[in-house]
Parts: sequence; structure tokens; C-alpha cells
Amino acid sequence: MLANWACVEMLPAESTQLENPMRYTSRIGFAIAVILLFAIPAHTQTAPPKPGPEVQKLGYFAGNWTLDGEVKPGPAGPGGKMIGSGKYSWLDGGFFLEGRDESHGGGMGDSSDLAVMGYNPDEKVYTYHAFDNTGVVSIYTGTVEGDTWTWNGIEKMGGQPMKGRYSAHILSPTSYHFKFEFKFELSQDGTTWMTVVEGTATKK
Repeated sequence: MLANWACVEMLPAESTQLENPMRYTSRIGFAIAVILLFAIPAHTQTAPPKPGPEVQKLGYFAGNWTLDGEVKPGPAGPGGKMIGSGKYSWLDGGFFLEGRDESHGGGMGDSSDLAVMGYNPDEKVYTYHAFDNTGVVSIYTGTVEGDTWTWNGIEKMGGQPMKGRYSAHILSPTSYHFKFEFKFELSQDGTTWMTVVEGTATKK
């Protein structure tokens, strides 16, 4: 250690005077590099996406609902009065609506499901995926015209695929007390529709 310090002291004055500016310059260059390293990501970061007006229309279905309907006699069973409930709320980010549904009666016993509603901007259709307590997965795409929502998909009844159509007509424009009619219809050829269940849903 002492020998090293001795060598420095023996250097000519011109050498020691040139060394200090070089070290100072290199430190400035390093500091600038560090600043740029942290500044560049800040400029490249983008704001998180926000739901568009199409997605916001799904807000109509957010909230707690009660269902009062009638299952028609047919392939689904003897039919009868059906009651149900549903609770729908936005997932984080506000792009998808998550729902929990329950129904009782109607000759079909008790059922429950988990549903997710969203919007596909590429195909310009609304999406609906439901997973029920019997292991059935339902996938529908929908559109809205005025006060009427229409959803189309494929269902299986007795092992045979059938086209399904669910329509909801808004009866009240208010956000607290309002109703919509629903009609779920199945058809083998897509032209002759048979009503399976029909009724009214009311938001609490």
C-alpha cells in the first residue's frame, strides 16, 4: 500500500494534473448513462387501455337481479313456474362483467352458473361464456339494436346440437328499477323457433 502511494508522489506534476479531468469526465458520462437508462422506459410507457362505449353498454346488466318466468312444456321437461336471481359486477379494468346466477323450479330443478360477458372489438360482437353446475359450457355472441339484445349460440339437447337464441328487451331506461324480458329459444334448423322459457327480470 505504501509503495503504491510512493509511486504516485514520484510522478511528474503534468501527469497528475491530466489524470483528474479524465476521471471527472468519465464520472459525468456514467451519470448521464444512468439517467438515460431510467428515463427511456418512462417515455415508452403507455397508459392502460380504457373500455370503449360498446363495453360500457354492458353496464345495464350490472347489479342484483330477480327473475320470474315460466318454462314451457317440451323437451326440457314438463315446464312450470321458475324463479331465479343473478348478481353481475365488473371485473378489474372494466372490460368484462362477471355474473353468478341461480334458478329454481320450472320442472328442471335447481341450477347455478358462472357467466362472463364482454365485447370483441375485432368481430364487433358481444360475448357470453357460462359454466353451470352440470358441467355444461355455453358460448354465445350477441348484438344490440335499440332496446333489444340478441344472443346466438349452439346448445345440445338429447345429444343433438341445436341453435339457441336469447333475447332481452329493455322495458325501463332507469339504472335502478328496471326490467327486461327474456326469451330463450331452440331450433334444429334455425328457422322454426320453440320458446323454452319466457319471463321478466327486475333489478333490485
